[in-house]
Amino acid sequence: MSDDSTPEQGFLILHGWQNRRPADHWQHWLADRLTGLGHEVVYPQLPDPDEPSLDVWLAEYERHLASLRARRRTVLCHSLACCTWLHAVDRGLVRDPVDRVLLIAPPGPAFLRDAPEITAFTAPQVTPAQLGAAARHTRVVCADDDPYCVEGADAAYARPSAVPADVLPGTAHLNPDSGYGPWSALLDWCLSPGPADSPVGATR
Repeated sequence: MSDDSTPEQGFLILHGWQNRRPADHWQHWLADRLTGLGHEVVYPQLPDPDEPSLDVWLAEYERHLASLRARRRTVLCHSLACCTWLHAVDRGLVRDPVDRVLLIAPPGPAFLRDAPEITAFTAPQVTPAQLGAAARHTRVVCADDDPYCVEGADAAYARPSAVPADVLPGTAHLNPDSGYGPWSALLDWCLSPGPADSPVGATR
């Protein structure tokens, strides 16, 4: 028998390197909007964002994902969070698959290689089968001019793993510096009752 108190939708929002959840970031804005609409939202501050430990962040991912009670669970990763999620997938740590995952503005291999604080986060190459075991739908959202992913996230992540990508022109790292504070198209995607693999737009 299902518990009527179980939320219908839950969202785990995961930040990246050097991020302390500033109020002007779209993640903060989105967490506030979804919470205000009555959805279950987990938006944790991860430990040591300037010099993160991959193993510590992976343990935090497991803990926070397990805390979601909703029937339909969505994970939204930004920047270094995307690479951490791919490590979780590669290690088989997502034992109960979620419904949707967005990998937004993942940093590229060249940038990670040249940043010693986060080189360990360089993403493994995961297979479509591995991704499918962790989430029913995975999608990459990226820019065509992200300075932290000169390879292009479509080429570096989406195509090798056979997942769709939304390439948003001229949006850089999809953070407050490129105008992504409020992001109405992403909120619409989160709330959409339509196909879980529908595109994410650039509208701010």
